[in-house]
Amino acid sequence: MTRNLPPALRAVLPETILVLVLVAAPLLLPPLGFSYDLLSRVLNWGLLGLGFDILFGLTGLLSFGQAAFYGVGGFVTAYLLVSGKVASVWLALAIGTAAAGLFGLFVGWLAVRRIGIYFTMITLAFAQMAYFIENSPLSDYTGGENGIAGVPQPKLGFGESALTISAGLPMYALLAVAFVIGFALARRIVMSPVGSILLAIRENTPRVAMLGHDVSAYKLAAFVIAALYAGLAGGMLGSFQSYMPPDAFSLETSGQLVVQTIVGGVGTLIGPLVGAAIWLWLRDNLQVIPGLGALWKLVLGIAFIGLVIWLRRGICGEIIHRMNKRREAAAVKAAQARTEAIELSEAGSAAGEPASEPAPVTVRDIVLPLAPPSRGSGDVALATSGLSRHYGGLKAVDDVSFEIRRGTIHAVIGPNGAGKSTLFKMLLDEVSPSAGEVRLFGERITGLGVTRTAQLGIAKSNQLNQLFPNLTVRQSLRVAALARSRGRMKLDLIRRSGSLPEVEAQVETVIDSLGLRERAETPAHILAYGEKRRLEIGMALATSPNVLLLDEPLAGMSPVERLATRDLIRSIAKSRTLVIVEHDLDAIFQLADRITVLYEGRLLADGSAEDVARNQAVQDAYLGGLHS
Repeated sequence: MTRNLPPALRAVLPETILVLVLVAAPLLLPPLGFSYDLLSRVLNWGLLGLGFDILFGLTGLLSFGQAAFYGVGGFVTAYLLVSGKVASVWLALAIGTAAAGLFGLFVGWLAVRRIGIYFTMITLAFAQMAYFIENSPLSDYTGGENGIAGVPQPKLGFGESALTISAGLPMYALLAVAFVIGFALARRIVMSPVGSILLAIRENTPRVAMLGHDVSAYKLAAFVIAALYAGLAGGMLGSFQSYMPPDAFSLETSGQLVVQTIVGGVGTLIGPLVGAAIWLWLRDNLQVIPGLGALWKLVLGIAFIGLVIWLRRGICGEIIHRMNKRREAAAVKAAQARTEAIELSEAGSAAGEPASEPAPVTVRDIVLPLAPPSRGSGDVALATSGLSRHYGGLKAVDDVSFEIRRGTIHAVIGPNGAGKSTLFKMLLDEVSPSAGEVRLFGERITGLGVTRTAQLGIAKSNQLNQLFPNLTVRQSLRVAALARSRGRMKLDLIRRSGSLPEVEAQVETVIDSLGLRERAETPAHILAYGEKRRLEIGMALATSPNVLLLDEPLAGMSPVERLATRDLIRSIAKSRTLVIVEHDLDAIFQLADRITVLYEGRLLADGSAEDVARNQAVQDAYLGGLHS
């Protein structure tokens, strides 16, 4: 139904519906127990939840420290106004919001380098410290347990003709305008290139770093955005109720925010507002039911458990999921049927049954330029010198030196346990060597980390697929292509992620190169195994590297898929240097210009495919006759 609307109207449809709902709410909801004061509190919590949903719902970072930023924004704003240091409510509100953002920058800088429960615990610790500081060392400024009373209300206009925004409907209207603006901005952030990368971080953080994005910087950006939203909501809290309460810093505030967001729907933006409306309405109305008394918290907890069990995506999350599922059911069913047909064909091919020839895979000229070599223009693209990696007494790689010529296909082979995967990880600086170094076009890259190394022009496809399961083929390739276009980090929060012409041209080229045009809108987890392997290669290719590392690109493929992927590798090699680790020796000797052989972590042979094939030591190693 929405697809029939003009594109301009479809783009602002959520904001339009939100405005209509907020206009109707004070007319329709008071008979149901929603007073103007309750509606205003719901909007305030919803504004706080917008930033939290970007942090938690979009990026996947669970913070229990949002009360700290809520309190900083609120108390800085209230103190400036009550002390008379700032006369304008709007100026004080801007200063309070900025203070919360700066505090978020400091806390986030320490927290985002940790993952999982450690990140959450750091935010919790800062929230508790902020609560203590507010109630003790800074009580002269914050009022301690009494809070700050007498916070002036905002005014519109200047001088005697200024209009005071009083409590009730005028304050509700102000908060509604603030929420609509905040919602529109949050949607633009979600749909921006930054939003695409944040979503990819939630899906697969290590892979985003391998593509060349500065994961910590993007996490920090999301954290600061959430802090700014919290600071704005805290500043508006004091003005709307003429009092800044001390519990703004409390752990209960952070916990309630998490609960409301889960109830309403994580990752929906509107979910925190809906969750706040339900939570606050139940809290206010349960307490006035005769017989409940102090049991209202128990009833509220049971209601929350019921909502989580029966609506595990939250109220808005379930509604959106079911709407999308119904609308996209045919497309998903067709995609799954296509996958089943491909897998059935692959199984038949593996069993020796006749199979149709794979469609030819060709690569057009890459639209984006290759990453420029940092130094020189010699023939050596990549070189290792005395490269070693020791794990105690185990020498996984020991004193390996070789060179990879520009524009060649260079293979690294060896029996199982020879150290090939460890060597590959050191080439991209995923693993730090115990000794030695790697040079790219003469420049040392060892110790720079995978993100900086990728930006210098190396990309790697993994032995085990490292995809973004819930992103489509096009979205996955766009995340990769953005790394070359925008560098390690760029805060373009307003423009749409699909509005960069050079990035979109790169994505379309790689889609055609992979033979995945018909699957461009298919989520990665639905693809057949061979298609996933090609997408894994394509994500590395989409970063437009000078040197492309392929770790067992043919692993697990049917004969048909192997032929298609070998054609793809030959096509890619026309425009860049390839380094391949692969167990399929027949394919390697057909593809490679030069071959490096490892045995028990040491360099056994290095030369042309013909020389290596005739090497007696190599033959002995693969037959198991070489041990020392």
